[in-house]
Amino acid sequence: MNDLTIVIPVYNEEKALSLFLPELMEYCKTKQCSLIIVNDGSRDNTRKQLATYEDEPFFVALHHKVNRGYGGALKTGLDAARTPYVITIDADGQHRLQDIDALYDSLHENDADMVIGNRTQAKESLYRKTGKMLIRFIASLLMPIHIKDFNSGMKICRTDLVRKYLHFCPDTMAFSNIIALVFINQRHLVCEHPITVTPRLAGTSTVNTKTAFDTVMEILHIMILFDPMRIFLPPALFFLLFGVLWGTPILLRGEGVSVGTLLLLVTGFIFFFLGLIAEQLALIRKNLILSGTNVPDN
Repeated sequence: MNDLTIVIPVYNEEKALSLFLPELMEYCKTKQCSLIIVNDGSRDNTRKQLATYEDEPFFVALHHKVNRGYGGALKTGLDAARTPYVITIDADGQHRLQDIDALYDSLHENDADMVIGNRTQAKESLYRKTGKMLIRFIASLLMPIHIKDFNSGMKICRTDLVRKYLHFCPDTMAFSNIIALVFINQRHLVCEHPITVTPRLAGTSTVNTKTAFDTVMEILHIMILFDPMRIFLPPALFFLLFGVLWGTPILLRGEGVSVGTLLLLVTGFIFFFLGLIAEQLALIRKNLILSGTNVPDN
């Protein structure tokens, strides 16, 4: 597996790393894969722990001076990877190392561009299950999705593709969702493979309600970038159709076109032409990013 790099974002996971790193280092030695750990501005002793392994030839530790977020740390690690394939896992010890082998094999067996670790067996609170179902429902309204657990943090993919799409992804926890949706939207082969997750070795999760809200907003952003008419066309058709249905009886009675009818029709046309403008701007921006030209984030 010397064509694979493991990328792990770390933020204040000192206790979990002390339990997880020795096993991980031994795994990388045995499998001859590379390892990149991104210390995302941790305020504990994470940096010191990583320094104890700095002599390992397969290991690279990257450090952010300030916290950039889960997605920001992954972007740094993925951009630094130099192998054909890369896999992301979490630093809390929930992902089993043997599942790396399973996803690696699945990627090659299916000739896939991305394989996502499906955590269908994981025990989650009703609160988190509801949030994940809501996010998936909203995403499925905007694009066809065949993946059940697209926000899983354990993903293996082709390095050249993921680096190509890093500019589309946020620095927040929504990164896991968005990178999977980008691959799906761009018609790359995305598969799932079952994995087993275990309880955190230490620390607490930072996923909360704000994370779910940010994810929904990022999904809307990415759809406006890739397929804005999917956002603007439904309300445009709704107002236009409603306007016709509302105004036709009034017109047939010889009372002319009502103010309400005009308002509905104008609103429909506004949505439609906004969609056309957004479509052109999205095409320009997408082409600039995919061609490697720097464009403003806003």
